[in-house]
Amino acid sequence: MSAATNDTTVKRAIVIGGGPAGLMAAEQLLAAGIEVTLYEAMPSVGRKLLRAGIGGLNISHAEPMAAFRGRFGAASTATERWLDTFGRDHLLDWCAALGVETFVGSSGRIFPTEKKAAPLLRRWLQRLRAQGLTILTRHRWGGWTSAGELLLAGPEGQFSDRADAVILACGGGSWAKLGSDGKWLPTLAEKGVECTPLQAANCGFNYSWPALMADYFGRPLKNISLSMSLADGRTWQRRGDALVSHYGLEGSLMYAASAGIRDIINQNGACTIHWDLFPDRSSEELRQALLKRASRDSIGNVLRKQWRLSGAKLGLLKALTDKAQMADLASLSERVKALPQTLNSPRPIDEAISTGGGVRLDAVDARLMLKALPGVFCAGEMLDWEAPTGGYLLTACFASGVVAGRGAAAFVSQS
Repeated sequence: MSAATNDTTVKRAIVIGGGPAGLMAAEQLLAAGIEVTLYEAMPSVGRKLLRAGIGGLNISHAEPMAAFRGRFGAASTATERWLDTFGRDHLLDWCAALGVETFVGSSGRIFPTEKKAAPLLRRWLQRLRAQGLTILTRHRWGGWTSAGELLLAGPEGQFSDRADAVILACGGGSWAKLGSDGKWLPTLAEKGVECTPLQAANCGFNYSWPALMADYFGRPLKNISLSMSLADGRTWQRRGDALVSHYGLEGSLMYAASAGIRDIINQNGACTIHWDLFPDRSSEELRQALLKRASRDSIGNVLRKQWRLSGAKLGLLKALTDKAQMADLASLSERVKALPQTLNSPRPIDEAISTGGGVRLDAVDARLMLKALPGVFCAGEMLDWEAPTGGYLLTACFASGVVAGRGAAAFVSQS
């Protein structure tokens, strides 16, 4: 059977995927007076958005826009165009129009006042349905029929559908149980769409800890600095918090560094990072503190008394320092300012917060229409870009949906 409309005078679009990018694209099409059907493979839409909001929905970031735009690395030329169309201030105005007030947290992150994603999503869906959006859940897209129609599978079996424009917003390859499984990639590749393999982004990293670190699993590394030499030779350095895990390392600082670490591992097979356990103290200040050591004090007591080093930071130092190095107090004050740790692999892609890779940015035009498939647009994490957490990723997902939706609306009006 076919779900296509019989009225050929009605302009119609199909959106595949009910995440932030897909819903935002649908909103642009509806605003242009185009009939929209959205197909979602899961039992409900916005599942990854709701998951992101469990600890508080970080919708954007308040830092100056020049710095904000710099968070997108190699994809910044493309993402800047998206943000010009629908940037942070547009997003906050959009939230306000939904009746969702926002606030800036102490870290600069922006959250809805209610913190959770559910109230925002509920109000958004009410508005979209009032505008005429048709949402069909438990419907999975499977490519195209020989006649060029979209092939779909729903509760009643397979069927085909066609429209004047199609927007693909199927997500990346992480959190498959929430709908982002990356199964669309070979389907597009078979159609001649240039894609790059999906890989983990905003992820943790494996490390085989010595037995002593078991006492610190789940404990934070607070106010610590991480640095490394990037694949292009530049130095990356940032201060923040990380978390010791049974498998290695995770947390916001690791997520921020993950793209650089991953790329070096891909290039060299391993990446050595350096920890500064005391970003607010110089090695000389630390050395002078050690001179106050009482002759009867053990090394452990010296570190606790003179450096106030304890908890997971002390565990990290012990785990990455052998006995001879620990006993050499003359050089220990320098070691804790650049404590090396070599990482060999990221966590599995399905555990990552997001993914890199996907549809190459040079495979779409400025409207995000696929060059190989006129009338088919892509938005969100399907595209080959990535951003750190902290609101950057979500803001750009919304923005790409706006660009694709408006691009598809213009395409339909011209056809």
